[in-house]
Amino acid sequence: MKLYELKAIAERLNTFTFISRARRIEDNTLEIMFDKAESYFFNMTRGHSFVYKAPSQRPLQGYNAPFDTLLHSLLSGSKLLSVDVPNNDRILRFTIAPKSSYKDKIIYLQLEFTGKNTNAILIDDNEVIIEALRHIDADSSFRVIRPGMELLSIPPHERSEESQEIADIDAHLEARYETIQSKKLLEMKKQKLSVTKKKSEKLSKLLEKLPDEVSLAKDETKYKNYGNIILSNLYQIKPYDSKLKTYDFEGNEITIKLPKDIKVNRISDYYFNLSKRAKSKAKNVHIEKENLESKKAFYDNIHYALEQATEPYELELLVPKKAKSLRKKEKLREGELFWIEDYKVLVGRNSNENQKLLSLAKGNDIWMHTREIPGSHVIIRTDKQNLPDSVLQAAAKLCVDFSTDMPGNYLVDYTKRKFVKIQEGSSVEYDKYKTLSIVKEGVEIRE
Repeated sequence: MKLYELKAIAERLNTFTFISRARRIEDNTLEIMFDKAESYFFNMTRGHSFVYKAPSQRPLQGYNAPFDTLLHSLLSGSKLLSVDVPNNDRILRFTIAPKSSYKDKIIYLQLEFTGKNTNAILIDDNEVIIEALRHIDADSSFRVIRPGMELLSIPPHERSEESQEIADIDAHLEARYETIQSKKLLEMKKQKLSVTKKKSEKLSKLLEKLPDEVSLAKDETKYKNYGNIILSNLYQIKPYDSKLKTYDFEGNEITIKLPKDIKVNRISDYYFNLSKRAKSKAKNVHIEKENLESKKAFYDNIHYALEQATEPYELELLVPKKAKSLRKKEKLREGELFWIEDYKVLVGRNSNENQKLLSLAKGNDIWMHTREIPGSHVIIRTDKQNLPDSVLQAAAKLCVDFSTDMPGNYLVDYTKRKFVKIQEGSSVEYDKYKTLSIVKEGVEIRE
């Protein structure tokens, strides 16, 4: 961050008198909303810190560290007394009177845009650290950043920085947001499209490897025939033989390769078992094919939804990092796990998974499905809590995105799981439901 930018930002923020909300929306980004209307974002990434202005954003995940709890409790609803740039250094210091204070208590939020030591620090009126975004030990710096420690000043540093006039700091910070957002969206989209494409390609390869029913039927007949021929010619087979040359029941010469490490009197059973497996596969191969095709369609639909996403939040919703790391804890074999504002959302990728999720869901969990079109069942784990409308809307959007790749207006019905009655397979009847209308935009890019 340039010093002249920070001074212009401080001058602008001093026109506000009230902090409506303060929270972390990404690992290194804080959102502070002033006077219930204007949101400014402070990215505190080491070596690449910056400030931008944009509409209020939903966090990519819930942040509940001690710093986040105190940031919210001390700043949200507080009175903003001043914003300064101490000692002409790359620091923004907010002087704040917390709402919760019963006396004339003063605290400070110090945002340090100082390269590798970039940090956000809450300080009391005695310059003692309350909490910080990053803790720093004595091994790393002479300035120990830990709760209860006195905050030492940053050593003075001479800078030969050219000062520039910024005519409209809000326009300047909004333009930065547009640039950053476009780049970030492009990078995230590329990465998440790659992940989804790999999953779809893996399923395509599995589909290609599936044997067809005709070849399996031929194998069934062939192995059954081998077993009968071997039974009829056991007397010819020696324990060390690797093949049997004889004639089939039509008088044609035939050579049968004999399996290793199997007793002569068990070789016929070996081929009869192969015949039974081929018969069983032929009977069930269409089921396996349908499951693989439905899973592939599921990931293809995610791919299309990723292409049309316009915000990082949407991308993270469709392909969340958190779900992958916590899937094992969830012990979820069937379906996909998603997170919406810290609520677990389970999505079935085919009929079998829809059935499984219905059996796993608790009575007060929310069940969702697109009306009049086949597709994914969605289960929202509620833990008996009332769901925010934003969670219901986002889950309904997922339900549509995973059920179809066709643009249009769709109705999504939802109700508590206890009001859903399973008929046959994943077909259900449900009662006491509500309906959300979801618009699915067209996809501009198709491969």
